[in-house]
Amino acid sequence: MSELKLSEEYLNRMRDLLGEEEFSAYLKSFDEERLYGLRVNTAKTSPEAFPELVPWDLKQIPWIPNGFYYEGTKRPAKDPYYYAGLYYLQEPSAMTPAMLLPVEPGDRVLDLCAAPGGKSTELGVKLAGKGVLISNDISNSRAKALLKNLELWGIANICVTSETPDKLAGVFGPWFDKILIDAPCSGEGMFRKDEDMVKSYEEHGPEYYSRIQKEITDQAVRMLAPGGLLLYSTCTFSRCEDEEIICHILNRHEEMELVKLPLFEGASDGIGLNGCLRLFPHKIKGEGHFMALLHKKGGSERQRTAGLLNGLQSRKAAPLPAELTEFLSLIDREFDPSRIMIKNDSVYYLPEDFVPAKELRYLRTGLLLGELKNRRFEPGQALAMTLKADEFRRTISWNREDDRVIRYLKGETISLAPEEGPVKGWCLVCVDGSPLGFAKGTGMALKNKYYPGWRWM
Repeated sequence: MSELKLSEEYLNRMRDLLGEEEFSAYLKSFDEERLYGLRVNTAKTSPEAFPELVPWDLKQIPWIPNGFYYEGTKRPAKDPYYYAGLYYLQEPSAMTPAMLLPVEPGDRVLDLCAAPGGKSTELGVKLAGKGVLISNDISNSRAKALLKNLELWGIANICVTSETPDKLAGVFGPWFDKILIDAPCSGEGMFRKDEDMVKSYEEHGPEYYSRIQKEITDQAVRMLAPGGLLLYSTCTFSRCEDEEIICHILNRHEEMELVKLPLFEGASDGIGLNGCLRLFPHKIKGEGHFMALLHKKGGSERQRTAGLLNGLQSRKAAPLPAELTEFLSLIDREFDPSRIMIKNDSVYYLPEDFVPAKELRYLRTGLLLGELKNRRFEPGQALAMTLKADEFRRTISWNREDDRVIRYLKGETISLAPEEGPVKGWCLVCVDGSPLGFAKGTGMALKNKYYPGWRWM
């Protein structure tokens, strides 16, 4: 075993959980190299095409259709395609919960403990622009990272909040079709990846987190509509944070029932509760995870919470500023005027059938289209990331090796080649046909409008 120091208490727990033979295999897994994974954004490219686009050696993650292993010596976060939102860096086991939750276009989806956004980005892609994704994290600073990742991935029908579960439940009621809880946990599956998690574990062990998990799941059940599905997951192995939480839900909420998750090669059933799914690092190439899927009995008719949607039917399309209308005419896409909300000169495009509740603390309500400034409209970075190159009237695309791509991402003014210009007005800058952001043409140069907070450093 590696030099990682694990407490005798923890080792004894794992020995009791796994049995002597499996426990020995588990300990040997700590001598193996850490695994690195990325998940392809299927809204922007396909898993089949992606390996041909990048210069790294990739290997398919067997149970994740759009997931790949990559070598730890590579730096995929420092690549133009990362800035184009073509992929997300994520531990392989952690890709599994969002894959298993059967989200359909048009669903109302809640990712309750969502930061930094790995699972939310996949849920958002599954919605295909229909319905709404509410991504929440109680930590405001972590919710900011969540927002960036959702916008980088081009997810438009989002609402990012930073609230406690009970506050959300008080506003929404039983409104969501699908809920994902990747619960805060003791992180036993993260020890090999991050040695600091061992120190955290010694401060707050499984029993501490078990109380928090029970509170979170109780509130989540309140927010799940009859007929809806809830997926609970952790990156820990302790039964008191895994199967015992599922038993708590089933015992406390008689309307909830366990849905058996399908096993795949290397996956294990629940321990003492059949139908759950466990991933262990000595059985699969990943750090480990626990998952369980639950169904709320009852009719499938959606519930409408009056406090949340009381303004929807009366919401009318107000006349839009001329400068906004002029810019939107450059986009080959229909915008429903009744979903456009202007607040403090910021222009948002709300998800369908959704009106923000005043009681909640939002980081984002819908897609930030841009800002109204002195009778002109400045399009937002988030809007650029939702577009396809052929949807915008004026587009400039450079290949990945063109040094102007990095210079654009650094915020520089870019000179155009003779055959590329002149360009006047707003244009969408792309790398190999995938949007990066906006610029404003002044003839043979592009005035950079890439969002400063995202710049290449």
